[in-house]
Amino acid sequence: MNAADVDKWLSDRPEIQTIFACVCDLNGTLRGKRVPADQAVKVVEGGVRMPLSVASLDVWGEDIEGSKLVFETGDSDGLCDFTGRDLLPITWTERPTAMAMLWMSKEDGTPFTGDPRRALDAVVQRYKALGLRPVVATELEFYLCDPTGNRPKAPQSPVTGKRLDSDGALSLDELQHFDGFLNDVYDACEQQGIPADAAISENGAGQFEINLLHVDDPLKAADDAVLFKRLVRGVARKHGFAATFMAKPYGTRAGSGLHVHFSMLDEDGNNVFDNGGEEGTPLMLNAVAGLLATMQENSLTFAPHENSYRRLMPGAHAPSGVAWGYENRTAAIRIPGGSHKARRIEHRVAGADANPYLVLNSILGGALLGIEEKLTPAAPIVGDAYRLDLPHLPLDWASAIEAFEDGKHVADLFSTQLQTMLVECKTQELKRFAREVTDFEYHSYLEVV
Repeated sequence: MNAADVDKWLSDRPEIQTIFACVCDLNGTLRGKRVPADQAVKVVEGGVRMPLSVASLDVWGEDIEGSKLVFETGDSDGLCDFTGRDLLPITWTERPTAMAMLWMSKEDGTPFTGDPRRALDAVVQRYKALGLRPVVATELEFYLCDPTGNRPKAPQSPVTGKRLDSDGALSLDELQHFDGFLNDVYDACEQQGIPADAAISENGAGQFEINLLHVDDPLKAADDAVLFKRLVRGVARKHGFAATFMAKPYGTRAGSGLHVHFSMLDEDGNNVFDNGGEEGTPLMLNAVAGLLATMQENSLTFAPHENSYRRLMPGAHAPSGVAWGYENRTAAIRIPGGSHKARRIEHRVAGADANPYLVLNSILGGALLGIEEKLTPAAPIVGDAYRLDLPHLPLDWASAIEAFEDGKHVADLFSTQLQTMLVECKTQELKRFAREVTDFEYHSYLEVV
């Protein structure tokens, strides 16, 4: 999309008067500026500047204490380059607006390696050098909630007015009761070029899953996931709900995941994971081995928040051990059945709260490491992974931060800049959580101990 395209796009939509120019930070939050529509050409031609430190803000939007990006550089600006994706109409706001997706460069024009989208692009370029093209699809789970109060509670059915009180897995009634919301989500996805596919009622009251179709551009797949999360929250507000992608908003109900399916095409368009049978090619097994070898140290990208570790518990419908298997949803890495032509890998570790750029960076980077080093995986598991003695994912946030900081392969997948930024960001968030005393602690201890 060039300047002429932008002018034509806006002339066809005279109702749009405002553009949000956005970059994505480490937490997957879009941050940026609101500019008049008549400055849209400036936006797509790289005329927007923002501090490089905007990529490393903590989850509350605060600077990282002691960050070199803030203090040693005087919080210097970077350049915000247009990613090339068409302007994105936003229909759930009071007035129609649009959004421009940007990513960051340094003053000299070189990519800013602390930008999560830049990190994923670096891995994609390594695949291109090998003549390989990843094909990626994502599955995102989320809850609709009643927006009143400080704690989430299940929403009321727009049809019956009754509050949902059961898990309702694959419930057609639940899908139909929320038909108006889902229709608006699909319409908004179509307008933004997000390939939304099947929707299901998941395992928790008010929980839904919407699959995004596979694309042979990992950057677009990650863009789609980031945009989808924002879109769902916006459409939910329009319908009087709140939507949350927290990994575990309810302690006694299912968590929400971000499952990633991927295969690989060679330069002739052949699926290099397909050997004509169920087992997959040696190259697919190399990729599986790389994912297993990097899973523990990259867990911070899959489970980046305090709440994330409530989901990664044995028996909680989310993986807790490092293992793979064929058609086995208790394993962290699943090889789905079906036609051999669609042979692919499903990575089931990430929570819906994770940053899609960092998730895909870890997954595709880990697979690439296995391919480059011709790693061999352990034997696939059979049966219930929770009952097996397996290497465990980090049990808590602090352990995951330490694993990412010290990981043997992290530097092979992420720049030192981004590794440092993520560790500093998550350490700051962890310290703040550690200082907060919860209501449950008061209830348990205040007049007892």
